[in-house]
Amino acid sequence: MKKKFNITGCCYPDRHYMVDISSKLEEMKELVDNGEYFIINRARQYGKTTTLKQLKGYLENDYSIISMDFQRFSSADFEKEAAFCNAFIEELLLLLKNKKKNNTVFDTSRLEAALHQDFSLSRLFSLLGSMCETAVKPVVLMIDEVDSASNNQVFLDFLSQLRNGYLHRDEIFTFQSVILAGVYDIKNLKYKIRLEEQHMYNSPWNIASDFRIDMSFFVKDIAGMLGQYEKEHNTGMSVSEIAQIIYDYTSGYPYLVSYICKLMDEDIAGNSEWTYDGLSEAVKIIVKGPNMLYDDMIKHVLEYPELYTMLNNILFKGENYPYQVYDKSVDIGRMFGFVVERNGAVAIANRIFETQLYNYFIMVELQKNNKQREALPDKNQFIENGFLNMDKVMQKFYEYYTSLISEDDIRFAEHQGRKLFLMFLRPIINGTGNYYVEDQSRNRYRTDIVVDYRGQQYIIELKIWHGEEYQQKGEMQLVNYLNAYHQKRGYLLSFAFHQGKKTGVREVRIEDKTILEVVV
Repeated sequence: MKKKFNITGCCYPDRHYMVDISSKLEEMKELVDNGEYFIINRARQYGKTTTLKQLKGYLENDYSIISMDFQRFSSADFEKEAAFCNAFIEELLLLLKNKKKNNTVFDTSRLEAALHQDFSLSRLFSLLGSMCETAVKPVVLMIDEVDSASNNQVFLDFLSQLRNGYLHRDEIFTFQSVILAGVYDIKNLKYKIRLEEQHMYNSPWNIASDFRIDMSFFVKDIAGMLGQYEKEHNTGMSVSEIAQIIYDYTSGYPYLVSYICKLMDEDIAGNSEWTYDGLSEAVKIIVKGPNMLYDDMIKHVLEYPELYTMLNNILFKGENYPYQVYDKSVDIGRMFGFVVERNGAVAIANRIFETQLYNYFIMVELQKNNKQREALPDKNQFIENGFLNMDKVMQKFYEYYTSLISEDDIRFAEHQGRKLFLMFLRPIINGTGNYYVEDQSRNRYRTDIVVDYRGQQYIIELKIWHGEEYQQKGEMQLVNYLNAYHQKRGYLLSFAFHQGKKTGVREVRIEDKTILEVVV
């Protein structure tokens, strides 16, 4: 079977089905035309390598391109200056002689003569300057995976030489533009440098222009790719609807967009292919893992305790963190693609990441809390004829909560209600259903959870009890959500932390909607 979508970028090498990024390439070319040096620093699997390859082709009519990848260098190549210079020259010669990858003619005689000599960075850049002087077109240097070697002095000295060439380009021949790509921005290298080497960090590339081009895919971008696919395969999908749902789950994260399309094309069989149900099944597969992004996420969450705390507090306590990039936890989360800015506050980047983080933190909590884990009921009692009985889920949560939380636990429960409910819910739907939290309702007082189980959606609103008037407002908010999701029945879970409030389960009719209210 011919594969059509590649989860490492936007398409397979045959460029069969891909997102059109020509507008982004034009913006990058403007930076190159202006002689800017810049860094494409985005999270892992954000299409950096794919973008560099397409940018190379986009620029070749006007520029001579040297495109390198520092992952091809060994760690030993970065230990000493001479070793790095020889590795750089050797790789450069290999690229320039590979006619399949290079259509630019350079005089390589001086490079060949310099190979395997005890070379310094200053002499290396003198050679590179000579290449730029004799080149027919202005030279653009592109280096991918630049942060794979960033925790050593030789790399920082290399950046300093690039900076020196930029500052004196009116006097010497040097590159028209330098483009680096990696996860870590140069100013974030301090997060990679070992503690005993922190003295190395000295902002050696502060001449870099800000790179503000949005590399995520918008709905129209996804629809364009799906439109290409639909023209050839005639699946009957609603291109605009499927593109919107993919965007709703991914917020345009390139890897996730491509992964969903790959799964729907190759793994989702039967009548569900390229439908909402099929897309939900693909999301379930991604959320469950394993996959490289999820593995990478957990590694970094454990690596940075301040990031762990911030994400946990946002998800389960509804705490608001101002989006301030000079805050280390925010900066790390942004750099790895886990968080974004929404209305001035930190938000989880997309629904898929959010659900994976919820699941991870819930797993950690259950592993260390035997009492809560042992009190969880058998999931099979909630499944009837293959479908989820959400009424019974809510009624059993009432029993679970009241048996678990004593009067002495109330202060704890006020901050843990959301976590307790999701800890209860997740094992019930795990493996068959999905859930996500509506972003606009996520705060310490209110949360709206959407559960998708075999094509049936359930809307659950979680609130802290603040009196009857506030409760009625919550009912109307839920009615509005039910209208938006075309549902007749919804669920309102209220946590009452005031003595004397009557708890229990009751049904309420509002307009043509039925709400099962649970007060614990």
